[in-house]
Amino acid sequence: MMLKKEITRRDFIKFTGAATAGLALGLPSLAEITAEKEALSRVILIRNQNVVASDGTINADLLGTMLDEAVMAFFGDKQPQDSWRRIIKPEDYVGIKTNIWKYLPTPPALESAIKNRVLECGVPSENIAISDREILELPVFKKATALINTRPMRAHAWAGVGSLIKNYIMFVPDPWSYHDNSCENIGSIWLMPHVKGRTRLNILVMLTPQFHILGPHHFDRKYVWNYGGLLVGTDPVAVDSVGLKIIQAKRKLFFGDDQGLKPPAHHIEFADKKFKLGQSDFSKIELIRLGWNEDILI
Repeated sequence: MMLKKEITRRDFIKFTGAATAGLALGLPSLAEITAEKEALSRVILIRNQNVVASDGTINADLLGTMLDEAVMAFFGDKQPQDSWRRIIKPEDYVGIKTNIWKYLPTPPALESAIKNRVLECGVPSENIAISDREILELPVFKKATALINTRPMRAHAWAGVGSLIKNYIMFVPDPWSYHDNSCENIGSIWLMPHVKGRTRLNILVMLTPQFHILGPHHFDRKYVWNYGGLLVGTDPVAVDSVGLKIIQAKRKLFFGDDQGLKPPAHHIEFADKKFKLGQSDFSKIELIRLGWNEDILI
């Protein structure tokens, strides 16, 4: 058993003297260091080399385990149920905003894993909905008190990348009107009354991301690779920023230079600077890496 150490008067004087000396030297105080660390946006990157088979099949059990480990690491819990109960209450109406784009959809196995954890929080099945294009019509989304946001990361002809921030474009009746200047103002959707403050968790799927497109065509399997990852956090801008950095690193590796995305994915930075949705500055992001480290690119 660890004994609690009593703090003597000598210990106190020694500690306060050191702190005073530190302040005299212009060093940050303990309180400042603590506050700065707490201000960081935490993002969990978890990878597994076996979650996607060579034929593209996803190991559902392994994917569920990855999600559990990421959520536990984010909240610092030992059981996934404890972490989910921090963000979901039995009385919530939970909308799981997925993405059904036929070439790289959110894996059904991930949707199921999320729904099962929400059910374990005591939310009745009828108060949970999983949807993409029909969210404005579904009763659960109309009454949603909690949103879980999940989609794959991919290069995109209008936004630079299809990201978590962009995934909410279906929360408006006129999504096409947000495509100007590579979706610069898409972050404004997150400030609308039926969306603002309701997102409890963001899960960016990095299992087989797409890092490049040719012209107006949105998909080319040549530019998809098995990264085997998930990015998890509560700050959508921070999670997207990490995903974008991985995409850019893959592009540099593939093309041999720092060839930028066309169009640029500046809607992520605008979501920070203009709409104050989160952190895009990497010095303010705490990235925790779990699992497979080979070719991690970040």
